[in-house]
Amino acid sequence: MKSMNISLPESMRTYVEEQVASGGYSTASEYFRELVRTDQKRKDNERLESLLLEGLQSGTATPITDEDWQDIRQAVRKEVAKRQGSI
Repeated sequence: MKSMNISLPESMRTYVEEQVASGGYSTASEYFRELVRTDQKRKDNERLESLLLEGLQSGTATPITDEDWQDIRQAVRKEVAKRQGSI
């Protein structure tokens, strides 16, 4: 794990120290890692919501056919084979 130094105003530093002292976190690093994880999850959720809205706004759904499923399976098999280096 690599280190990263950050500068904080005194009020923020005090706040972080209070969070650690309150027993929620064992170190300031653990507190910051949790903040980053929370931000990553938030951004992932925003991206998912955007994709879902895009799908909903993309037009009327059409039934999927047996031919569509065959095409999907063929594309997946081709991608798997490519990743396994056999093509």
